[in-house]
Amino acid sequence: MAVADWPRPSANAATGDRHAPARHAGRRQGETRMTERVVMIGGTSGIGLAVAQGQLAAGREVVVTGRDAAKLAAVVERLGAGASGEAVDARDEEAMHAFFAGLGAVDHVVVTVTGHSAAGAFRDLTADALRSAGEGKLIAQTIAAQAALKVLRADGSLTFVTAGSAGAARPGTAGLAAVNAAVEAMVPVLAVELAPARVNAVSPGIIDTPWWDWMDAETRQQTFENYARATPVGRVGRAEDVAEAIGYLIGAGFVSGVVLGVDGGSRHRPTAL
Repeated sequence: MAVADWPRPSANAATGDRHAPARHAGRRQGETRMTERVVMIGGTSGIGLAVAQGQLAAGREVVVTGRDAAKLAAVVERLGAGASGEAVDARDEEAMHAFFAGLGAVDHVVVTVTGHSAAGAFRDLTADALRSAGEGKLIAQTIAAQAALKVLRADGSLTFVTAGSAGAARPGTAGLAAVNAAVEAMVPVLAVELAPARVNAVSPGIIDTPWWDWMDAETRQQTFENYARATPVGRVGRAEDVAEAIGYLIGAGFVSGVVLGVDGGSRHRPTAL
């Protein structure tokens, strides 16, 4: 269940017309303006936080969610004017529906939530690990997307965040590939089923974010260096790289059903790791 919230626009912000942008008073420099609203499901660190920052810079209002109430409060304060947030667990179906019902109209939803890693040799992959990874990403992202539908602008956008493991043949990533490929498989189906709403995904490669904190520092650094040497662009990705791609998909009104690779070209070099 939701446990806390920071200033959150009231439901009466909805215009009543799901084809029109949700209209809300902006708070930048004391001016009143009309803007679009972007909801970030999982926006307190890494890619999600970078997206929130980028969308604020683009002049949109941002609503951020996360499971850790204290961390979320600090992030909302850091983001400043135009940002609000609520602590909610994307795996909690009832809480997610209540969260979106209380928001009123929204224009764009970005779902970045993920769960525990299911990395490792296939022969050692446990059912519990795979189940946990699926619940933390596939199930959580599905719940969030379903909950958003009642308030999402009819021609708004829904963007998922998967991972490059879905389309790579890297030993030790079968569990990750299965979960991320499942999310990607929904994208073209939903682009047709939910039209005129646009449904897309980004598929990041190796991105330097806190997701990698499950590795010790030395192993993580070696992994990044190996990847950078093998990747055409010669470096690992940054959260801002993915945020820029998501920003494109939010604004690209003639793009739907696309899984956009953000991997520095590594998919063309399957031995990058």
